[in-house]
Amino acid sequence: MTLKDSYINTRHHFISICKPLKTEDYSVQPKIFVSPPKWHLAHSTWFFEQFVLLEFKEGYKVFDDDFAYLFNSYYNNAGHRVLRPNRGLMTRPTVDEVYRYRAYVDEQMIDFLADNPSKEISHIVQLGMQHEQQHQELFYYDIKYILGNQPTFPAIENTIHLAEIEQPSTWLKIEEGLYDIGHNDDSFCYDNELGRHKVFLHEFEISDQLVTNEDYIEFIESGAYENFNLWHAEGWDFIQQKKIIAPEYWYKVDGKWHHYTLQGFKEVNLKEPVSHMSFYEAYAFAEWKHMRLPTEFEWEVASKQLNYGVLWEWTNSAYLPYPNFSKASGALGEYNGKFMINQMVLRGASVVTANNHSRPTYRNFFHPEMRWQFSGIRLVK
Repeated sequence: MTLKDSYINTRHHFISICKPLKTEDYSVQPKIFVSPPKWHLAHSTWFFEQFVLLEFKEGYKVFDDDFAYLFNSYYNNAGHRVLRPNRGLMTRPTVDEVYRYRAYVDEQMIDFLADNPSKEISHIVQLGMQHEQQHQELFYYDIKYILGNQPTFPAIENTIHLAEIEQPSTWLKIEEGLYDIGHNDDSFCYDNELGRHKVFLHEFEISDQLVTNEDYIEFIESGAYENFNLWHAEGWDFIQQKKIIAPEYWYKVDGKWHHYTLQGFKEVNLKEPVSHMSFYEAYAFAEWKHMRLPTEFEWEVASKQLNYGVLWEWTNSAYLPYPNFSKASGALGEYNGKFMINQMVLRGASVVTANNHSRPTYRNFFHPEMRWQFSGIRLVK
């Protein structure tokens, strides 16, 4: 597939997953960490305008001079921007204007890509497509939070579901030894995957299955959310302050656990993998089981034997640079490196990850209290 065709497919996919939305859904921001769908559509478009068209297309005229300020996210080198908590205050530009913006930039990009751009430009375009796929996944996190915090728990048309875990878990043994970690071929990767290096691992066993809702309900009903011995001090403070007693979207109704899904409000399916818990909760569950979470290196080594891609899996590794990590100059260098503090690594992918977006060396990362992403638990002993 040509770069132009890949660009067209990526851009069209975002439009397709937004089709079930109503106009009123596009501008809502119930929490600081949630971005409105309209903002995602415009921001991912601004990326191509800012870093490809303005830089490399002769005579390019920006669609609207205000959009760089409105839809820049965190790129300090690219200029001033609306603060993240204020993204939901923007009723203007309208949804229609944002779609016109996308159409305008797409027309310019398709024309530009017809001329076989250089390797440097092609890499930036590829980065832009990967960036857009990240926002397609974030869209699902955010629209679920937007709808899941409304009184009627509305459903939207979608094909997202978690497959049931039918078989009991078995334990895969990984031998002690020296292993290579990090990306090591010519395919696309982010800079945080580079710096391939060796790590020594002690022998361990890792579950071939994720933790289920049934497992997690046992954890809840055991009184684990009232037992400080299971928690990091910071995690204990977090659940106490937020009055957390179960994963995100869970409610107990008439003695049974229910939760919000994109298909609506449903009774929890015991066989599905448990999702939407923080790192603190994942850690406490492992403690309760007298086990632990894998490190990101253990996960990467074991990944060849794992069926992953259902939920992003919390690891017990802080998000830090690999040996010889280096970042690009300018705004694109802000993409990963400046977030390497106070975050934990998740590995794998999820049911809302774009096709072919993840790989065994992919390093996702979130602050340990975050729960709105599609996160799950895999145990090690």
